[in-house]
Amino acid sequence: MIGARLLDECKSCTKAGCKILYRLTNSLPYMLNRVGVRMGDLFSRRIAGYGVTLPMYRVMAALWEKGDQRLGDLADMTTIEISTLSRLIGEMKRRGLVTRTRLKDNARTVAINLTPKGRTLVEELIPIAIHFEEVAVRNFPSKNVSDLKMVLAEIYESLNSIEPEIEEVNKARKAARPKG
Repeated sequence: MIGARLLDECKSCTKAGCKILYRLTNSLPYMLNRVGVRMGDLFSRRIAGYGVTLPMYRVMAALWEKGDQRLGDLADMTTIEISTLSRLIGEMKRRGLVTRTRLKDNARTVAINLTPKGRTLVEELIPIAIHFEEVAVRNFPSKNVSDLKMVLAEIYESLNSIEPEIEEVNKARKAARPKG
């Protein structure tokens, strides 16, 4: 485990009076989260007058981009936890923004789609989202912006390699717990 070895080296360096090189405020996860939280907060405040939340917008934008989505696929696309998304879809259905239709070939599966009201609303909101993105990257050449998006997508995918590590660590911790 490279991270653990580096941390051990940092601990011994600290004892020797060195400063640890890691800085939260300069870490990629912190910086990504900071930008995301800031943009999400500003966008939420901007769309509040439309009576929707940021998660509702993400669901509508995802369905506008690709309809007939199952709950699990929509959860992956919007990064909303599935039980939270299920409640959110119920609320959006009550507001007349989405429909849930059982598939003919699989009665256990539900396809989620925008209603005409939901489509009209999201088509009013998408230009606002585009404006926010344009403001956020206005000082960067479009090539840098497209490169950044590509790098972020690659980072997201490369994080999949941590899943087995997490499972291994959790399994080892569980096995090490005293029984009783």
